[in-house]
Amino acid sequence: MQGQVLFAPINGSQVPFHISMIKNAVQPDPDRTATYLRLNFFTPGQTASKDIAPATSKLIEQHGHNSMFIKEMLYRSRESQRLTAAHRMIQELRKRFRQHAAKAAEEADLIPQEKLVKMRDQRIPRMADLTMRPFISGKKTTGTLEAHTNGLRFTSKKHEIVDIMYGNIKHSLFQPCENEVMVLIHFYLKNPVLVGRKKSQNVQFLTEVVDASVALDSARRSMYDPDELDEEQRERQLRKKLNEMFKEFCKKMERVAKHHRFHLEYHESTKISSQNISQIRFDIPYRDLGFHGVPNREMVLIQPTVRCLVNLTETPFFLVELDRVEHIHFERCTFRSKNFDMIIILQNFDVLPLSINAVPMNELDAIQEWLTDCSITYTAGQASMSWKSVMNLVKGDPRFYEETDEHGESKPAGWQFLQADDNHDGNEEEDDGDEDYSAGDDDDEDEDEEDEDEEEDDEEDVNGDDDEDDDALDWDAMEASAQ
Repeated sequence: MQGQVLFAPINGSQVPFHISMIKNAVQPDPDRTATYLRLNFFTPGQTASKDIAPATSKLIEQHGHNSMFIKEMLYRSRESQRLTAAHRMIQELRKRFRQHAAKAAEEADLIPQEKLVKMRDQRIPRMADLTMRPFISGKKTTGTLEAHTNGLRFTSKKHEIVDIMYGNIKHSLFQPCENEVMVLIHFYLKNPVLVGRKKSQNVQFLTEVVDASVALDSARRSMYDPDELDEEQRERQLRKKLNEMFKEFCKKMERVAKHHRFHLEYHESTKISSQNISQIRFDIPYRDLGFHGVPNREMVLIQPTVRCLVNLTETPFFLVELDRVEHIHFERCTFRSKNFDMIIILQNFDVLPLSINAVPMNELDAIQEWLTDCSITYTAGQASMSWKSVMNLVKGDPRFYEETDEHGESKPAGWQFLQADDNHDGNEEEDDGDEDYSAGDDDDEDEDEEDEDEEEDDEEDVNGDDDEDDDALDWDAMEASAQ
């Protein structure tokens, strides 16, 4: 088991085979007299399997043309228990080898961290009964968080340990439980750490104020129920107490780190110092500037901070660093749409843009105003775009930010081409509107001419009646004179 080797008997000799060479082990149906065990091996010419180790695949390619390989071996025994035990041990050995290989691949690009130096000469800042996300094991991980000389240590109730060094923390966020079900501290790391069996660049510690799901009994309760009023009062006091406890822990971390020459500071979003002398600052999200959207699978509240755009309450976490944002584009922005999509283009063009879908249209003006304050450019368009093709086009254009192309012809500079087509369509619509307006004017002019003709006819009729009246008077005068 320890050497990951299988000894297979061949002509009375024990021949070693590494477990990575075995494709599978199968036990066919036994007959009346004996039990069978078939071993299938990886050989040249077979279709590449996902279970084959990279070293084994390379070995087969290297020696496949000038070496002989065993494809399969079949063993027969009258004692079924022996082959059944051997089959079970082979399967267990293959399982351990796959787990070891997966762990090695997971830890291949991990950067080793320095060892934690425990603080012994003074009182250790500590918070108990915290929930850690991502979970180390099981459905929930609960334990104690401590601040030491050069980092944090989380110890679960199962005695599992996760260390986070101060030097590996890139962003620190503190989110109080204001209209939230939890109060939390979130760390975005420079280099991922191994949490359980998976790498993680986001580590979070939280305490739930109220349960996310509450079982309601069938009895109806009045809004003037004194028990319910007392429960709400206790919940408000608990929120305030937890906020103060987490805030005090952040300040204690600052004092410990500063004492040991690690610059760590706590700042509220409204009281950020202009002097950039600290390595780490605790930011509080701006809830007033938050907007709803779907960055992953469900609708969440996305809130900006001083240096990030985050959602920390739902998993998977969403965190975008503002200093790595190149441009923002809004898709499906029309007067008839209720929602639009927010596309975040990063400075690294090799990474596909991030998308936040189904953002309510009534929040567009506030988002654009916030982007203007952050000096981040943005455009808006009506159509959805294939961003893989767009990024390939941008990467292949050496004069992307120029106003002229390689032939000297004018073109939109930078990201303005995203709304150039929309402006062209809009101009065409305006031209159609002018034509409609001109047609309407012609109709109005025709109506005016008809009105003028009618007025002239009325004047002629009036003049004619006057003439007739004059003629009648003259005739009467003539009769009077004749008499």
